[in-house]
Amino acid sequence: MSEKAARQLARQQVATYHEAELAELVSHVAGAIDQFRDGDLDAFDMDCVLFQYSRAAKELWKYCNLGNVEVAARYIREDPAIDWWERGALRER
Repeated sequence: MSEKAARQLARQQVATYHEAELAELVSHVAGAIDQFRDGDLDAFDMDCVLFQYSRAAKELWKYCNLGNVEVAARYIREDPAIDWWERGALRER
């Protein structure tokens, strides 16, 4: 496989992973919106969910877009799955 083809394949793998993981993060928000509409979450709790989504999505973006795309693709293929939602959670001090 040529270098160009390898980079293209790596870009596609990273893009597919990024989209799938973003969809998972969005599903957390969708569930929270349903709870908010049903009255099970108040506005402050909903804000916390949105903040966690924002942090998680930023961490995912950095993972997928900073550095060499071929290295990122290899990490995606070989490393254990990352819980991006948990990565976005606020840490207790």
